[in-house]
Amino acid sequence: MRQSSLVVVANRLPLDDNVAPDGACEWRRSPGGLAGALHAILEQTPATWVGWSGAIGEAPRLPDIGTLRLRPMSISEDELRGYYEGFANSTLWPLYHDAVEQPVFDRGWWETYRSVNRRFAEAAAEVAEPGATVWVQDYHLQLVPQLLREMRPDVVIGFFLHVPFPPPELFMQLPRRLELLRGMLGADLVGFQRPQAAHNVAQLAAKLLGAHGADDAITMDASPTAPPATHNRTEGQRIVRTGAFPVSIDVAEMRSLNARPYVVNQARRLQRDLGSHKRVLLSVDRLDYTKGIEHRLTAYSELLRDGLVKVRDVVMVQVAVPSRERVENYRGLRDRIEREVGRINGEYGRVGEPAIHYLNQPFDRADLAALYQTADVMVVTPLRDGMNLVAKEFVAARRNDTGALVLSEFAGAAAELEDAFLVNPHDVDGLKETLLHALAADPADLAARMKAMRAYITANDIHAWARAYLTELDLARPLVS
Repeated sequence: MRQSSLVVVANRLPLDDNVAPDGACEWRRSPGGLAGALHAILEQTPATWVGWSGAIGEAPRLPDIGTLRLRPMSISEDELRGYYEGFANSTLWPLYHDAVEQPVFDRGWWETYRSVNRRFAEAAAEVAEPGATVWVQDYHLQLVPQLLREMRPDVVIGFFLHVPFPPPELFMQLPRRLELLRGMLGADLVGFQRPQAAHNVAQLAAKLLGAHGADDAITMDASPTAPPATHNRTEGQRIVRTGAFPVSIDVAEMRSLNARPYVVNQARRLQRDLGSHKRVLLSVDRLDYTKGIEHRLTAYSELLRDGLVKVRDVVMVQVAVPSRERVENYRGLRDRIEREVGRINGEYGRVGEPAIHYLNQPFDRADLAALYQTADVMVVTPLRDGMNLVAKEFVAARRNDTGALVLSEFAGAAAELEDAFLVNPHDVDGLKETLLHALAADPADLAARMKAMRAYITANDIHAWARAYLTELDLARPLVS
């Protein structure tokens, strides 16, 4: 395979699960996903993407996507269970999301995770040109930066964590905390969604590695096997830059999508089908226990029970995109949500007028844009989220300054979209009050809020995010004393 000056390393290749009839590959664009975030950056930039195709067994041969070359990785059934379903999504994912669900620690999972991370690092080392920039993505591959540094000390390594990074007292629970911390800090620049994450890592580096930890840079020993460094820089130490780079969306692409005749007509059709006179509450999530779907359904159910919201006036649309369906916790969550939706519709729905339209299926981006335009209130209430790009997509999708955004305080986007109706999703009574407030808000107030949020995301779109991160990464070329 040819080498590239820019290499992206991620768990999944950015592929649609369905190959086009002519054999061409297309971008995989799930709501708020990594591929969607990087699409605008790599669409016209020559690069190589190292990742798993989603198929079990031998890696398939795949054509390029425009200027993007693909380096597929093979994953066996045992590796899928141990690396992906196990350590990544049953250990790290819940722990990094404030242990909303109890993390599971399994020694066998760790060995598989470490082995797969090494193979990803080897693949990146193979396709990177001398002095290339390698950008490693997310918690699935947290060991790759240090492994790659040992193999290719000439390349510049960036690592970006798309999920939250937990406070030290939670991270300290991990049996393999040292390896995971060293792995991430093998990068020249470690990027996070929020400043607090960089602060947490600096504290841990000082405590576990004896490094000099500051929120924007960590001075540590260049060798992962050497004794912990003192707080004075000595020969062989290096600087790892850290910082917050809030990820965003392609605002121009969303606005272009909104203007398509299909999207405009589909939005009108949806409004008519849902009830032209009705207020529409919309939620779009991956089916995940961190997204607060059950809390949201409880709040809506109680509003119906108390007569504060009536089915003749309001309807909820809950899109839950399937996620990690082989993991037991996710199957249980799906079953609980489906039972609760059935109960609510059974108790409060009327013939031809359900209280909730529940859709557990992937959504085309054009149909999603039409849904965004249809909503009167977008309800984004995760219990914990690194950023949440759905909130930003909704704001960008509005054709005018109408609509309300109800947003969890615990989503990274809350620090940027301060004009949303912010809420603590754990407080069901507070969530109910906020939903009523958003439904009854003065149109002038809604317009002022939406205008401010639209201006913010326009100035801070995906291109601004990429420029900020990649510029900082270029400045972070290895500094060894």
